[in-house]
Amino acid sequence: MNVQRGMRGESVAKIQQKLKDLGLYTSTVDSAFGGGTEGSVKSFQLKQDLKPTGIVDAATWGKLFPGTSPPPSPLENATLGEKCFALTGAFETGVQPPDSFSRVSGNFDGQGISFGILQWNIGQKTLQPLLAQMVSEHEDVCKAIFHEHLDTIRAIGGEDHDEQLKFVCSASMQTPNCQVIEPWLGMLSALGRTPECRAIQSGKAAALAKNAMAACGEYGLTSERAVALMYDVQNQSPIRQLVKTQILADFQAITATDPMEIEVARMRIVANRVAMSALPRWIDDVRVRKMTIAEGQGVVHGIPYDLENVYCLTLAPFAKSNAATAD
Repeated sequence: MNVQRGMRGESVAKIQQKLKDLGLYTSTVDSAFGGGTEGSVKSFQLKQDLKPTGIVDAATWGKLFPGTSPPPSPLENATLGEKCFALTGAFETGVQPPDSFSRVSGNFDGQGISFGILQWNIGQKTLQPLLAQMVSEHEDVCKAIFHEHLDTIRAIGGEDHDEQLKFVCSASMQTPNCQVIEPWLGMLSALGRTPECRAIQSGKAAALAKNAMAACGEYGLTSERAVALMYDVQNQSPIRQLVKTQILADFQAITATDPMEIEVARMRIVANRVAMSALPRWIDDVRVRKMTIAEGQGVVHGIPYDLENVYCLTLAPFAKSNAATAD
């Protein structure tokens, strides 16, 4: 597995410590692969006559730790649904699991607040059921986190949408530049770190894998990567009928004959048409994100993605039996 910006964990700490021992990394060994670590990796790569990508690939790992193999991806034995869940969660939050489960965002997109690995939100009424389920099934966990604010969480998870949106957008919860403030930022982050909340998030995402595979069938797509593309599409906004008609018409112009080339060509068309159907302010963002899946690699919000080496998502045909997401 490649180790790169946006990752956390023991492998990152090991790299940081080695670079520190070599005098190339001067910051704290914090297990978080950020820009400082990336710069140090580039310096090391230049010294070793390697291309300065800032990504610890197999060649770089071998130079850092001779005689050892790079760490395997934690998703190596995961189900297809879990792989797609992790990828879309990384796109949504900028970090990988488990950190993505506790991510909290403000009203930058007009949705009030967004929470969790798939950024369920108040505006689209996707966060309210999650909060309501958490309070209903694990009131003791919620009380230990929210204390006197528990009734407010109950109300946010209730049915008065206008009042919910008004409150979460107020100065009581976030700044004018959409930064969620304390104590709400810390409390919601703590909620996302609990096993109970992670399980609920995983359960709510489980249906997306099945929906994504069904969508692949509608467009003649067969690969794991295509399921990841449709999973990401389903999470943001399912394809409307008019857009579907345009996609299928575009398919007729494909001249490739190799099955894999046809698969990639179809994914590119889906990615482009989905992007073109987004709101104007989000078109470029959606196109880069979806095209990264179609191409198998790219840079989204400044973070490099390699679907095969990190998420174990390839052009191999998907198996329906391997679609389940743990819940």
